[in-house]
Amino acid sequence: MRRLGAVLLLALVAGCARGDGDGDAGTTGAARVVPVTIAGPGVAGGGRHVFRAEVAATAAQQERGLMYRTDLTPDGGMLFAPYPPGGGRPAAANFWMKNTPTPLDIVFIRADGTIAHIAENTIPMSETIVPSGEPVAAVLELVGGRTAETGVSEGDRVSWPGR
Repeated sequence: MRRLGAVLLLALVAGCARGDGDGDAGTTGAARVVPVTIAGPGVAGGGRHVFRAEVAATAAQQERGLMYRTDLTPDGGMLFAPYPPGGGRPAAANFWMKNTPTPLDIVFIRADGTIAHIAENTIPMSETIVPSGEPVAAVLELVGGRTAETGVSEGDRVSWPGR
């Protein structure tokens, strides 16, 4: 889902990462996949679009994130929820693209479920920090360009089972 003390260190390790370094999908078992619905006035398909996202809920899962992954599908993604791991209060998130070969759209989600910020088409393999800009409670990573293609924008509402 990382330096600047413990929060930034976790964020940098967790950002846009997943895998065990051997270049495969990096899963050590079946990941829980949930429907993530984004609704808003500009969203294509009647004002809502559903993605299917793997859930990264623990610190370990968020540390791996989408690193090394080459198997992403257009409506797939990864949901970092809760962010930060363990729940608690929303926090500023700082992601990076180290070891992530695919451009991503990083969607930063406020505690009320609205999109605070979208970092579109992040640069693969970059160590440049991608900040949320404000405290967030969840982060959704999608294939780069999908937010523009589906009309998703800041202020839209995001929901998933249990939220």
